[in-house]
Amino acid sequence: MRMNKHLKSLTAALALLALTACGADEKPGTTTLSYASPYPPGHPFSKADIEWMETVSTKSGGRLVIKPFWSGSLLSSDQSMVEIRHGVADIGLVTPIYARGGAHALRGQAGFYGGIRDIADQIAIYKCLAAAFPVFGQELEGLHVLAVQGGNFPGILTRHKPIEKLEDMRGLRLRAQTEALGVLRDLGADPVNMPMGEVYSALAKGVIDGVVAPADTIASLHFGEVASYFTALHFDRGAYPARAMSDKAWQRLTPDLQQVLMDAQPVWEAALARQILVAEDRGLEKGKALNMRLTMTLPLADQERFKTLYAANARRIADELSHFEIDGHPILAHAQDLIAARARGETPACFNATPQTAENQP
Repeated sequence: MRMNKHLKSLTAALALLALTACGADEKPGTTTLSYASPYPPGHPFSKADIEWMETVSTKSGGRLVIKPFWSGSLLSSDQSMVEIRHGVADIGLVTPIYARGGAHALRGQAGFYGGIRDIADQIAIYKCLAAAFPVFGQELEGLHVLAVQGGNFPGILTRHKPIEKLEDMRGLRLRAQTEALGVLRDLGADPVNMPMGEVYSALAKGVIDGVVAPADTIASLHFGEVASYFTALHFDRGAYPARAMSDKAWQRLTPDLQQVLMDAQPVWEAALARQILVAEDRGLEKGKALNMRLTMTLPLADQERFKTLYAANARRIADELSHFEIDGHPILAHAQDLIAARARGETPACFNATPQTAENQP
């Protein structure tokens, strides 16, 4: 216990020293902000982050510089929202879907997207929900969102047993995102939730039998080294606020630099979507090179049953939000109404809402 305390103190001191160094050689008229991510610089997320950093530098005329800290050197996966709020870094990759508390609506709403079509709709519908339901902003108190992230539709990677029908999941210990846990339990699996950064080790050691994840992780997180099978089950998923800045750091910026970051938000979101899609293709190619068995479709009856279970689980998540004094059913209903409108070829009015400017941000 004493050693853990010493390690935590040393880590905090090193983090503070690193952040202090950010501005040590800052040129007059230049503002340097730290950016922290649990991923290495070669990860698809990080490639999009770097593109955003370059955009910010260009649009600010070099007056705003982002200093990155990769690979979890400053930021953890499950406590990132708290860490950014308290200034461990100025800006960081945040994961409310892994938060252990205080982000119940943000985590739960990710399971309300049954029937979603693509990443663009994931992001647009999340923003519609955030505008309509104040609880989203309440859970993000102390943070200023700089990018919303969608994602490829997860399948299942397994170590020793292929998933060729839903019954094959029975008895398997599978890592999954929170919104998928109930569906997996309904199918007889033993699901657990853990940050993605811990999954490789858990797979390699046999702590888990598999992971619900998109195909890009075969290459981007090297899961192809510790899993032999991939099944494209198509877990529908939602978007979530994934890059954020502490409000304190935001308020220290001049209005024109705030506007630079606002203008760069769609650039960041587009870069993330593009990198995610490219990584999906790369992951499948890597899987073929590793001689993984790739199952791209399940029997039609299984697919329909899975959709039914997903819808029932969404209602269950909405019910469970009441334990935290959150009425989840209106959020679920609104998400499903928007998805249905998109399926009819319509563009909901909230998709075209005027972007906020720095002057009207809290």
